[in-house]
Amino acid sequence: MSTSTSPTTSPVTAGAWKQFDTTTSRWGRITMILALVLMLAGPLVLAIEFGVQVSAVAAGVVAIAFAFGVLWFIEPLSYFPILGAASMYQAFMIGNISNKLVPAAIVAQSAIGAKPETKRGQLAAVLAICGAAATHLVSLLVFVGLFGSLLLRLLPPEVITQVQTFVLPAVMGAVVVQMISSNPNIRILTIAVVVGVVVQLVLTPLFPAVALFGIALSVIATVVFALILPVGKKKPKPAAEDLS
Repeated sequence: MSTSTSPTTSPVTAGAWKQFDTTTSRWGRITMILALVLMLAGPLVLAIEFGVQVSAVAAGVVAIAFAFGVLWFIEPLSYFPILGAASMYQAFMIGNISNKLVPAAIVAQSAIGAKPETKRGQLAAVLAICGAAATHLVSLLVFVGLFGSLLLRLLPPEVITQVQTFVLPAVMGAVVVQMISSNPNIRILTIAVVVGVVVQLVLTPLFPAVALFGIALSVIATVVFALILPVGKKKPKPAAEDLS
């Protein structure tokens, strides 16, 4: 992440942001490594306790890699422009990135009029994720821990089924609209829509194996076409907003 100053950035602000960057990178790596060790320790203990063969574990890892491995590369590339470095550590530690943390970051940036690629936008994402995580924990405690069973008994089964069916598309649709409205770019939006339609309606029916890598192919193709296709003349834009 760049720490260069703009004409509106004071030396004190630039120094504070540089220190924030350094501290975030150091503690972000430490906490991510500790989390990785803790998450692997449980399965390792169970595997040893039940005598699971190493070959079986390796086969499972390979199967998961084939099914979801592409997301290991696509998700960081997709989320970083919106969240920034500090929020990336938070997001991958907390989880539920696409349906909880990214929407929170986008709404916060939009509320204060901050663009995602600016320092102000990245700081908004950090604070939004803190708020989203706190809200999530409180709601889990109250609505799941205290009233979860009661709510499930009160709600008719068909209502629960409808909620489970439509809640994720509703959240993702709202996120897409918010992203477009907060940082509109008709050229890139058009490229993304055309690429998505071609991959989904043309390539996938012709070559069913493409369905396994449809998301990755769409993201990569959109980035490539956005870089290589000619750009129309634009009026010069004012300097990017920054923390002052």
